[in-house]
Amino acid sequence: MSRGYSPAWRKLTIIVLRPLLYGLLKREWRGRDNVPKEGGVIIAANHISESDPLALAHFVYEAGRYPVYLAKSSLFDVKFLKNVLVGTGQIPVHRDRADAALALKDAEEALKRGECLMFYPEGSCTRDPDLWPMTGQTGVARMALKTGAKVVPVASWGAHELLPYKKGEQSGLAASLRKGFHPFPRKTMKVIAGPPVDLSRYEGRPLTKTTLREATDEIMREIARLVGELRGEEPPKELYDHHKVLEERRRAQKGVEGS
Repeated sequence: MSRGYSPAWRKLTIIVLRPLLYGLLKREWRGRDNVPKEGGVIIAANHISESDPLALAHFVYEAGRYPVYLAKSSLFDVKFLKNVLVGTGQIPVHRDRADAALALKDAEEALKRGECLMFYPEGSCTRDPDLWPMTGQTGVARMALKTGAKVVPVASWGAHELLPYKKGEQSGLAASLRKGFHPFPRKTMKVIAGPPVDLSRYEGRPLTKTTLREATDEIMREIARLVGELRGEEPPKELYDHHKVLEERRRAQKGVEGS
């Protein structure tokens, strides 16, 4: 199917999920006018819980767009789930295979079709002990600079109270959260969308590692600023770098073993 999805499947998900999400969560939404009503666009959001994709999708749908996610390819191996994902036009990501680059090609084609693509630049739920956004991976910046699509930064807050991330750090705010699913009392999902990130100074540049890193950092700083606005706090000046932390831990462990 050239358009990449089934209208019937999309309608079914709206019929099923929309009333469910209205009943499950209270809402404090701002900035929906910053989500373009048509044309290919990238939504770049922070990731604090395994439950925030649906809540974020609800926000984007009510802003006038149907959300398309880049989902782990393993999810497409589950029979019924595969039907839903393929039918609604979600895009598989092959993280551990030689054709991993095809995910960005499929995403590029989706943007050309005018889809609204949902990205979590961090690549996973944040490991920051206080749940601030981490440093981002460069896929969003690469896609934006390659296609010219706008990047709309979005911040959410509240999903961590509904379903805390089970692999989170055991310190700071993350350590204070009770594990498991907590629907009662109803949690408030706060979401804010900012104006598109201005990446004009990178236009025409070769997509080098430096260029992509700088553009990615700008996107993540804007997302962190919006998270701070929702929380009523100032975000950290330096975002949590999970890869750097893991490397420091490995070095420390080697030091202990070698002493």
